[in-house]
Formats: sequence, structure tokens, C-alpha cells
Amino acid sequence: MIYLDNAATTLKKPDNVKNAMLAAMDNCTNAGRGGYKSSMKAADLLFAARERAGRLFGVDDVSQIVFTHNATYALNMAIKGLIKKGDCVISGYEHNSVLRPLAAVKNSGVNVKIAKGRLFDTEANLNAFKKSITGQTTLAVCTHMSNVFGFILPVKEIDDLCYMKGIPLIIDASQSAGSIGVKLSDLRATRAICMPGHKGLYGPQGTGILICKDGHKFNTIIEGGTGSVSAEEQQPGFMPDKLESGTLNIPGIAGLSEGIEYILQKGTEKIFQYTSSLIEWLVYELLKIPGIKIYAARDKKIQGSVLSFTIRNFSAGEIAERLDEKNIAVRSGMHCSPLAHKTAGTINGTVRVSVSSFTTESEISEFVKEVKKISRMKN
Repeated sequence: MIYLDNAATTLKKPDNVKNAMLAAMDNCTNAGRGGYKSSMKAADLLFAARERAGRLFGVDDVSQIVFTHNATYALNMAIKGLIKKGDCVISGYEHNSVLRPLAAVKNSGVNVKIAKGRLFDTEANLNAFKKSITGQTTLAVCTHMSNVFGFILPVKEIDDLCYMKGIPLIIDASQSAGSIGVKLSDLRATRAICMPGHKGLYGPQGTGILICKDGHKFNTIIEGGTGSVSAEEQQPGFMPDKLESGTLNIPGIAGLSEGIEYILQKGTEKIFQYTSSLIEWLVYELLKIPGIKIYAARDKKIQGSVLSFTIRNFSAGEIAERLDEKNIAVRSGMHCSPLAHKTAGTINGTVRVSVSSFTTESEISEFVKEVKKISRMKN
């Protein structure tokens, strides 16, 4: 199979990811629940994973790194942990993992304001945030990279703006983590960075990370056993225990740790260079095909490893089905981001191609050949 749906989950993982998961299943039990060897090994594994994540994302105090089931859990924990009555300003490219938690708290005096800016126009999106943030704003949320278009939003400038206005910012790094460097230490207003483990970090499904600044001040949405201060009725107030309840996915985190190590060794800049070069080449080849419309940035620095396109006289679903018949996996439709489609004017959906550091040039070539064949059927 030619797999080009890495924005949903990366299929190819470094070999050490699988090896670490198997080793954890054989040797680790439940961290913090015993003083015996298998429990202590699990605790050591968790600390090593936090330390690696801390190096990648510029976090000195690794107790502020919380392991979750995925980015959706991390975003819910961050949004509901920080939300207050008033306006919450979000970009026009947010995923349902941001929209739906905010919809759930609308009856609590929260008003959502959308800072809509043109696709692949960083200045317009920054200005949209400037206009949307007022004295009633209590929180801002911004995706780092659109999961539909690969558009890299100006989160550093938005962070600076929020800092000047005294507004906490949450960054959704679901698509950027592992390929675009973002350091919590470089950000002043950002209180949380959320990400899955199973995409650009090359970990397994069922893993995610919430990176906090002053996580002990977050409101909790889940409480329970932590293995610490068990005699107390109240949730511990210290990190990471405050935000990590219940048994953690130790085999999954073992794999995620090795995925992060792979990125640390390879370097985010090198990964971004490689994946963006594939997208740039793909755009060049697709533009030769009659009837195709491509959503690509002129400046390759503001587009990551994701590309959306449509073909005249075809629905997005029909294109994806025909590609699947040739054993090529892409995603079609709304991509769980209806707001992004409304902002960009692609309300009927798109076909999305997303690459990883394991995608090959020959796979891209074969994909282009099949798209050409599809186009000829009706154009």
C-alpha cells in the first residue's frame, strides 16, 4: 500500500518503537503502585519519556509533561482546565477537538469568537486575532498547522500578542509536533501545547501529550488514583499527578518515547525539509493535470506536510475510492475540521495527501500517475 494519510496517523514507525513496546509489555507493570522491580521499571520509563519530550519541546520541569490518550484528551484538559467566562478567541482553522469542547461549555458564559484569516496569509490571520481579542477575552486557542491544508499559522506572533494582552494561549500542535520546532521556553503567553503521539511523533495510537506551564493551576476534568497521597480524598495538587489519573499506557508511552528519540536524532528541521520538498514536488506535478485545483502556499515555509486538492467533475470521496482501488490511501471529506473548510471556501470537502519522513519519492510518483488517470476519465 502507498500510504498518504499520515495526518491521521503515521503508519510506518521506527523499528525501536515496536521493540520498546514489546519490552515494556514483558517487563513493566504499573508505575507508582509498588516498590517492586516491574513497577520501578515503569516509573523509570515514564521519567525517561518525559525527559525526551522536555528536550524536544523546551521544557525544563518535566513534571509539567502530562501523558494522555491522544490530542483530543489533551485539548479538553487544557481548554476546560483554563476556560473562564468571557470570550475565547480561536483561529479559523481549528479542528473539532477544539470546537466541540468549547461548544460544551457555551452555556457556562463562554462566547467563542473566530479570528478568520485568508488561507496561507499569515499577516491576515495575525490581524484577525488582533481584531478579535478585546477586554472580554479570557483565552485564545490556535492550531500550529492546519490538518486540512498544512497552513502553518504564526503562533509565535500570536503568543506575543496574547502576552501583551495578558491572555493565556493554548496551541494545538497535532500536525506540527515532530516536524516544526516549537519550544515552550520561547513562548510567554502559552499555557499549554497539545499533541497526539501517533502522528508526527511516530508513537502508537492511544498516546498523547499535554505540555503545561503552571499545570498545578489548571482545573481538573478527571480525578482518581495516582499512586500518590492515597489517604487524601482530594486530587493531588502537584504535577504531573494532578492531571494524570488512573493507569497510564506504559507500553504505548514506551513506544512514544522511542518515536521522540528518533526525532531528536534526526532533527525537526531535517524532517521538515524532506517532507516539504515532497509536497513542493507533488504540487509541481499535480499542476500539470487538467481539471485539478490545488490548495498550496506560494511560500513553502508556511506549508507543512499536508496538501489538499480537488478534481473538476469528481467528488472528493469518488477520488479517494478510485485511489483506494489502486491501493493508495488518502483521506477525503471534511477531515473533522468543518471550520477550516468554511474559512477557506472548500465546504464540499477536499482530498488530502499527507506525507511523513518515511514517504518515498517513488510513492509520490506512483500517486501522481494514478491521479492523472482519474482526471482523464471526466476532463
